[in-house]
Amino acid sequence: MNNSAITSEDLYIVQVANESHHYLAETICNEMAESAKARGTGIAKRSPDYLIEKMDEGKAIVALTNTGEWVGFCYIETWEHGKFVANSGLIVHPEHRKSGIATRIKQKAFELSRKKYPDAKIIGLTTSLAVMKINSDLGYEPTTFSELPADDAFWKGCSSCVNYDVLTRTNRKHCLCTGMLFDPVEAKKKEEAGNKKEDEWDFLTESPLYERWMRFKQRILLRREERRKKKLEEAELMA
Repeated sequence: MNNSAITSEDLYIVQVANESHHYLAETICNEMAESAKARGTGIAKRSPDYLIEKMDEGKAIVALTNTGEWVGFCYIETWEHGKFVANSGLIVHPEHRKSGIATRIKQKAFELSRKKYPDAKIIGLTTSLAVMKINSDLGYEPTTFSELPADDAFWKGCSSCVNYDVLTRTNRKHCLCTGMLFDPVEAKKKEEAGNKKEDEWDFLTESPLYERWMRFKQRILLRREERRKKKLEEAELMA
């Protein structure tokens, strides 16, 4: 086959994970930790046992090369008795990034979420514009944190992030992440309308604005954090 004709479908197999993939759990957890460390932000820290549990429940997606090498992973979680679903822990092996495989994994996780929980709102938190683009193509739109689950267990998943203190000090109103949401009720209305609403979010048009806004938000929140730490240090010296 000519190399120019080779597609992602030829190179990778993306499927719902099962017990045959248990052996990958530790490798995936290690890669999640390394990725979070490199980016300076946090993926909710999970144990190999937790990922194995997701595999056994049929709530995880795994990507392999056609020769069986691990490529990527994602799992789904539910909150508030299935009212919300999150596609979490998206990770791609460094050697396979920018190959389009992340989009295929997210698409498969989205389809699995819609199949298992057709009435649930699908949510996400991310600092990545690439993930925002994938989510936007699937029908997600940016949302305020107030539209996300109030369940403490949901937010506890952020506790391993280096920016968790920013989230807690703002009473879960602000952080460096952007919240995104797919509402099946709103999606159905748009589908029935048969045309794009004027106020619908267009990622390609709005992404430069969002990129500037995210940089601005990061500077403001991090400066606040630096001032807070400085005040605490000064108070300790005076004590």
